[in-house]
Amino acid sequence: MQFFSKNKLSDILKILCTLLIAFLGAQIFKWMVIPAPYFLGSLMGVWLVAGSFKKMRPAFEIANWFYLPVIIGICVLIGTNFTPAIFETAQNWLLTVSIMIVATIIVTGIAFQFLTKVKQYEPKQAFLCSIPGGQAEALVIAREMVDKDYIVALFHLVRVAIVFISTPILLTVIEGSQAIQRSNKILQQMPSITELSLTQIGLFMVLCISGYVGARIIRLPMPHLLGPIFLSSFMHFSGLLELPRIHEFVILAQMTIGASVGARLAHISLYELKSVFFDALLTSAIIMLTYLTVAILITHLAGVSFLSIWLAFVPGGLYEATMLALIFGFDVAFVAFHHLVRVILIFVSMPIFITKFNKK
Repeated sequence: MQFFSKNKLSDILKILCTLLIAFLGAQIFKWMVIPAPYFLGSLMGVWLVAGSFKKMRPAFEIANWFYLPVIIGICVLIGTNFTPAIFETAQNWLLTVSIMIVATIIVTGIAFQFLTKVKQYEPKQAFLCSIPGGQAEALVIAREMVDKDYIVALFHLVRVAIVFISTPILLTVIEGSQAIQRSNKILQQMPSITELSLTQIGLFMVLCISGYVGARIIRLPMPHLLGPIFLSSFMHFSGLLELPRIHEFVILAQMTIGASVGARLAHISLYELKSVFFDALLTSAIIMLTYLTVAILITHLAGVSFLSIWLAFVPGGLYEATMLALIFGFDVAFVAFHHLVRVILIFVSMPIFITKFNKK
């Protein structure tokens, strides 16, 4: 019996090659004292190397069968932050969550009007390019609904990359070297996998597998996301479990996400898509500036931390934002809850709007 097919062996070699460059990039960024080195170093390292050497470009890729378990593991770690103590502060989130929902509707409308009225994009494509999150779900729908699904992919990829690169820098500009020092200290304080008991490792694996499989069985939308988060949150909120964050896994997760974004950026020819790329930049700027304005207003009116609100509102992916909150020492549950609400809102609304566009 052949355990590894040629395709699987090819995937493994590509993953090892990609993670090797990601690790080297992370070490360079760490040496240069750049914030979130395992995030930014992985992204920039893979992007620059793969983008500079065209013949090597096919060797840089993170296969979905490797990427998905990492994301599931992150979702389990997100759930560990929903402890009984969170009940005391969760009631204060109603205002910011409500504002975030309204801001998401407004920002999607502004970007949609810009793409349809100014840039003359087809409505379905414009809508899928405008939503500030849910990029994986948007790409799945784009493959079935529009001819140029790569344009939708480019729009989301550009926005996530901008958020990915700018947010750690923004945090450092506001807080200075303290942010970098706190980030390194938090990462070092996380227990190593060698310090965990076999029981803890086993429970972590059980949460990952049962959360995902259970969500698939009951046909929960986005099973890789909602299943592990809900199960882990329930187990920790009820006090039945208390799992720590694993040092090596957090590093691996940062490298995997960063390298994946970098590899996808390297496969896009900016020369061939320069006009679309410019539209993606403008749309990303519109979305980010709108959220930034809302975050500043909330900071002044409610007297809360701007950085915490920005991480909760930033129009990137759930995994990227919560990982940044984790490594920079912010309230992960607060950030994750806001992004989770937005992802669910987007997931529910996308089919409704796409159906209306089809009727028109």
